[in-house]
Amino acid sequence: MNPNLNRLSEKARNLTHDPGVYLMKDKKGEIIYIGKAKNLKNRVSQYFQPNNPSHTEKVRRMVENVEDFDYIVVGSEFEALVLECSLIKQNAPKYNILLKDDKGYHYIRVEKGPYPRITAQKQLIKDDGADYLGPYTSSYSVTQTVDEVNKIFGLPTCGKKFPQEFRKTRPCLNYHIKQCMGVCRGRISEEEYRAVFDEALAYIKKGGGSLLERLQKQMEAAAESLDFERAARLRDRIRAIRHIADTQKVFLINSKEQDVIAFAQNMNHAAVAVLKFRNYRLSDKDDYVFPDVYDLPTVRQEFLNQYYLQNSDIPPRILIDEPFDGDALLAEYLSEKLGRKVSILVPQRGDSKKMVEMAFQNATEKLSKQVLRTGREVAALDELGKLLGLKKPPVYIEAYDISNIGESAKVGGMVVFENGRPLKKAYKKFKIREVEGQDDYSSMREVLTRRLSHYVEEQGSGEGFGRLPDLILLDGGKGHVSAILPVIAQFGLDIPVFGMVKDSRHRTRAIAKDGGEIAISGNRAAFSFVTTVQDEVHRYSINYQKTVHKQSALEITITRVPGIGKKKAEALLKAYKTRADLLAASPEALQKTAKVKIETANELYDFLHALE
Repeated sequence: MNPNLNRLSEKARNLTHDPGVYLMKDKKGEIIYIGKAKNLKNRVSQYFQPNNPSHTEKVRRMVENVEDFDYIVVGSEFEALVLECSLIKQNAPKYNILLKDDKGYHYIRVEKGPYPRITAQKQLIKDDGADYLGPYTSSYSVTQTVDEVNKIFGLPTCGKKFPQEFRKTRPCLNYHIKQCMGVCRGRISEEEYRAVFDEALAYIKKGGGSLLERLQKQMEAAAESLDFERAARLRDRIRAIRHIADTQKVFLINSKEQDVIAFAQNMNHAAVAVLKFRNYRLSDKDDYVFPDVYDLPTVRQEFLNQYYLQNSDIPPRILIDEPFDGDALLAEYLSEKLGRKVSILVPQRGDSKKMVEMAFQNATEKLSKQVLRTGREVAALDELGKLLGLKKPPVYIEAYDISNIGESAKVGGMVVFENGRPLKKAYKKFKIREVEGQDDYSSMREVLTRRLSHYVEEQGSGEGFGRLPDLILLDGGKGHVSAILPVIAQFGLDIPVFGMVKDSRHRTRAIAKDGGEIAISGNRAAFSFVTTVQDEVHRYSINYQKTVHKQSALEITITRVPGIGKKKAEALLKAYKTRADLLAASPEALQKTAKVKIETANELYDFLHALE
């Protein structure tokens, strides 16, 4: 605990109630965090309350390093917002979200010589004999433009050299799907190729409008001169250009310029993607990854404030995935800065909602590379966390199922998913011991009680039973949830518990909570993930139940041997899990395990082999 806490708390209590900006400093006097407040006294005092439950791990670490703080009183919360972002940009404090401008410059490289190529280049290389278009600040727009041009005009993107490698290999897949003209076949002259190549350059430099008119006239001329093969190629090129244009405009019907922003979180990392639409097309993309994130709403607020207060390219319409504290204040400031109204919106349906989902996919893909998970896994946990109202995506999930056949084979299974993937070394099996009859609710209570009792004993380890889950999923409805919540409360724990509900065809239908259900079919990634979890815990429990059933049947069978009672049979089956293990045991080994006379062991040995 910070030894200066009492002194800092006393200083905070003497602050004004006016709005302002506060600056936390370490022992060296360096600023480590900058924040704004509508009420300085109330906001700053919260930091120095001992064991404040609202503090995230990151805030606790920051407070541990605070030696002193300073503050600046301003006239309004609006002024505090502007000053906060200005000071963050100047000082780059350790514990603030920082935006680094590390995009650099990018170029479009245009080769010379026979059969030249068009490629994206991260830096200009002098004296390589090529021409360069640029520089561009956006790698996304450069890559998109190059890919687009090569597909429309069928330019080769392979590593072959022409004309040296004419007819040496078969055309690749790009030729067969009509994304390459197939220069490698050796049937396209250098003059024909050059004409197409020049059209591709014109498309990059001037756009598709004037080029379409020229290609249309060329197609009509080729048709009139009965050169139908050339006319067909030109027709396909015209269609490709129009298709690209239509694809780029598909979402933006009513708004010429807008930014679309979405965040994704996994473990203690977050990512944001900003899709920038200009002149009815996706023209650029910014993305950032932030480590050490425990509170995504705070990250959302800090990022959006800094991103737009430091940015001169502000569209009149900004779509975001979730509302944030101060969104109206930011919109007011941006409207004043731009000289026209700027709207910050959270779309709920239609094309705007689809665009936010597209931004979310980009954010999950960016984040997946950081946390070494697929974009689908990141999206599933993010969706599930939001759907269930959790503070952050669940990283460590335990799922439970009860399976039984009569009194002799009642079992429970626990499977674990970490970061969206099965963690099989953490799976656990439970044989129901205390419940009479087929009572799934009581059986589930027994399983969870035993699991949490192990936690009490092993919590210091932080592994296996010593680690608490972020979420518990039960194979069952709200009745199962209601049965388990008192067990969680009994141990003084706060773990979210939900059920996984199946339909009449045993397919996942909904998530059950205490008192109702949550439909999940509309959330594709979360739906697929929960289905996987439910199928896995059911498979695991059923397999264990079958094993126990077989052991029970074998136990009953070997008690038919004189001198082998229930307890001796249990001892044998504990040492030898299967019939094959028993058959492989010698009479001497059977005698030692069951603690019987050698005559009884020999009789058991003969009995087992007579069954085969």
